[in-house]
Amino acid sequence: MSGWRLLLTRPAEECGALAAALAERGVHSASLPLLAIEPLAETAEQRAILLKLHRYCAVIVVSKPAARLGLALLARYRLQAPPGQAWFSVGAATGLILKNHGLDVSWPAAGDDSEALLALPRLAEALTVAAPRVLLLRGEGGRELIVETLRQRGVRVDSLALYRRHLPQYPSGTLTDTLRSERLNAVVVSSGQGLQSLHELAGPDWPAVCELPLFVPSPRVAEMAATLGAKIIVDCRGAGAAALLAALREYPEPAS
Repeated sequence: MSGWRLLLTRPAEECGALAAALAERGVHSASLPLLAIEPLAETAEQRAILLKLHRYCAVIVVSKPAARLGLALLARYRLQAPPGQAWFSVGAATGLILKNHGLDVSWPAAGDDSEALLALPRLAEALTVAAPRVLLLRGEGGRELIVETLRQRGVRVDSLALYRRHLPQYPSGTLTDTLRSERLNAVVVSSGQGLQSLHELAGPDWPAVCELPLFVPSPRVAEMAATLGAKIIVDCRGAGAAALLAALREYPEPAS
């Protein structure tokens, strides 16, 4: 895998962890965070929802920021999950944050995306109660597929947005300058919003950027990338380091 030279675009903290995991496998990377996390102001609605945590047969947490911010709110309100309440996460990294706080959490063994989560047998089991109700901890406007699918199954879903993501300010040409100076030969995005930020930052240089292999976390983001004109799209079926490393092993390395 040493032929790969990747542009990482996650939030800064996550870029650092992923870069370290790649370096252990001999993969060079450079980081250009395309999503900044901004916690939303605490509201009376947030508190009202969390004070009635017991009414949910399942709680779904979609990301590491949602896990950290949600746990911080529970601590602030001195709340604990009721015994036996089922918690779920989209990926293992988010799940481990919750598990380390003593929560009964499950996540997909493979394919850490919305589709894999929705296929979990334990989630189906949790929803067998009368009038099932689920709480979704997420960023602003994220994971609509989960909401839509659960509602189609007759589940009442309450969404609690804890943060928003936005594109940091970069000087014009930063993306192409980074690709050129680091001699990068592929780009990694971890979400649909990250892909949109990449497209926005590229601006008029997008036709050149989309010639590079683009590693994406799910079929949904792969479809978005194709619509935007990306030529080589690799679906990692997950946003974690393990999924990316597996995709790098399977996809032919670029010529030196």
